[in-house]
Amino acid sequence: MSAYGSAAASRAASRIRERIRATRPVAAIVLGSGLGGLADEIERDASVPYRDIPGFPSATVAGHAGELITGTLGGQFVVALAGRFHMYEGHDARLAAFPARVVHALGARTLIVSNAAGGVNRNWQPGDLMLIRDHLNLMFRNPLTGRAEPGDLRFPDMSAPYDPALGALAREIAREQGTVLSEGVYAGLLGPAYETPAEVRMLERFGADAVGMSTVPEVVVARAIGMRVLGISCITNLACGLSNAPISHAEVLETTAVAADKFKALVRGVVARLEA
Repeated sequence: MSAYGSAAASRAASRIRERIRATRPVAAIVLGSGLGGLADEIERDASVPYRDIPGFPSATVAGHAGELITGTLGGQFVVALAGRFHMYEGHDARLAAFPARVVHALGARTLIVSNAAGGVNRNWQPGDLMLIRDHLNLMFRNPLTGRAEPGDLRFPDMSAPYDPALGALAREIAREQGTVLSEGVYAGLLGPAYETPAEVRMLERFGADAVGMSTVPEVVVARAIGMRVLGISCITNLACGLSNAPISHAEVLETTAVAADKFKALVRGVVARLEA
């Protein structure tokens, strides 16, 4: 079996359980670049550095704390991943998706993924939140390649990778909170270079509304193991060629800090209404 398969996920989950109270989380939340502030909203039960989890490398990207956190959010027990593993760091697609297997082994059946993304849709502005309706896997890697893992669907249905009912709940919460929640297609590219103007024009023609360098591997594996997925992008900048300003990771972190309160309130509201 794979070094990042179901058996490895069970071993990692067993090690984590030694540090947390034995409660099944209602959801697992992956916190993207600059969105780790939601971790401060969690009434912590425990935090486990990635280096203490078998199979997890340390997080290396600015804006990623590199720890697994458990506790209460919106009155519900959750597990949060403050930081992720990107293929542009040299990681295999199976490792990029491995945390989804681990939180599933901990008992989570709902996965909430977040990311910082460049805006391809010309109607959107930095600081907007986007509900991910669908994605384009332009990383040209799939974490399910190879021998099928026990319990995986060999050919998972991807007609609705992001759960429609969870999306409807997110839209309802956003309306109640007075938050504008756009909806669109996320294009996942390998990175780490930002896209060229020609590539952004290509993405527009492909139907993408936002572009980033993560999320897709986790969602593919989550669907293969039967998890429901909700995805939210924070639009941090206009993609290259749509503005005259150069793009930097510092700008990404600065914009997510501005949008953080809207993001935290939205996720907290969704979690509060999930069925345990």
